[in-house]
Amino acid sequence: MTTAKKLKLTLVRSKFGRAKSHRACVLGLGLRRMHHSVVVQDTPAIRGMADKIAYLLKIEEA
Repeated sequence: MTTAKKLKLTLVRSKFGRAKSHRACVLGLGLRRMHHSVVVQDTPAIRGMADKIAYLLKIEEA
């Protein structure tokens, strides 16, 4: 049985003053505040949201 890849995303820059679609991506990924981390499945949809706001995130393999 294979285990699904996971990503650890940490919000390292503020979501305030960003485009509405970028704030929506932050919310969609489950990030609530600065330095908050979440571990999510590495799917194309999640990867797309993370790539869109990569300048706000620290992305690591989990």
